[in-house]
Amino acid sequence: QVQLVESGGGSVQAGGSLRLSCSASGFNFQESWMRWYRRAPGKERELVAAVTTSGEDKYYVDSVKGRFTISRDNDKNTIYLQMTNLRSEDSAVYICNTRINSLGYWGQGTQVTVSS
Repeated sequence: QVQLVESGGGSVQAGGSLRLSCSASGFNFQESWMRWYRRAPGKERELVAAVTTSGEDKYYVDSVKGRFTISRDNDKNTIYLQMTNLRSEDSAVYICNTRINSLGYWGQGTQVTVSS
């Protein structure tokens, strides 16, 4: 079955950096767009970044442009989210996502906490 397992979250001070990973299995990773969402307390789930199958085309929500970088390694079935210059408003659970035949699949998420 489809499995998405995130790792790399933690607690950092504002201005710090973290790199999140999402290891995927159970589907054709190389043919799937991949996404990072985040969910903060009291807020709706937000699409943070997305990457196409080849990794050449990427999308970012405006609030993270220039600070976050999404990438993928199709040999390792893994995507990454490099986060720099973190802000307190980036604190959230970060969740890996893919869609297969119009169905969404989600990981459990990894907590990122940024203290100011």
